[in-house]
Amino acid sequence: MEKQIILKEIEASQTWQIRHQVMWPDKPIDYVKLDEDKKGMHFGLEVEGKLVSIVSLFVENGEAQFRKFATLEEEQGKGYGSKLLTHLMDAVAELGVTRVWCNARANKTTFYNRFGLKETRNQFSKGGLDYVIMEKRLIH
Repeated sequence: MEKQIILKEIEASQTWQIRHQVMWPDKPIDYVKLDEDKKGMHFGLEVEGKLVSIVSLFVENGEAQFRKFATLEEEQGKGYGSKLLTHLMDAVAELGVTRVWCNARANKTTFYNRFGLKETRNQFSKGGLDYVIMEKRLIH
């Protein structure tokens, strides 16, 4: 029997536990809370009523940045993150933005390539991890 999967908009506070657990478990939970969370759109993927994957979207000046994209470790590799990112990209297309971008962990660029995101020359390190800015130009 197939599992029930629901994609939906959620509150910022619903993202914090997964952000913390997956991305920065060694930091205090406040480390994963963003000042701009109140201005963003937040999406979640639930499996059988349990939130397993989250992402936050921030739109400014005709561009959209997604941040804090995370799937619970035990649920990774099951396609949930791909379903959520596809849902996010559909939402972005409806917003009429000209560009969507993210700060991708350098070891995850191949994943983002599958969604049409391309690496830019902009790279940086934070918290001991290497990142590259990836983007997708949208034409309307």
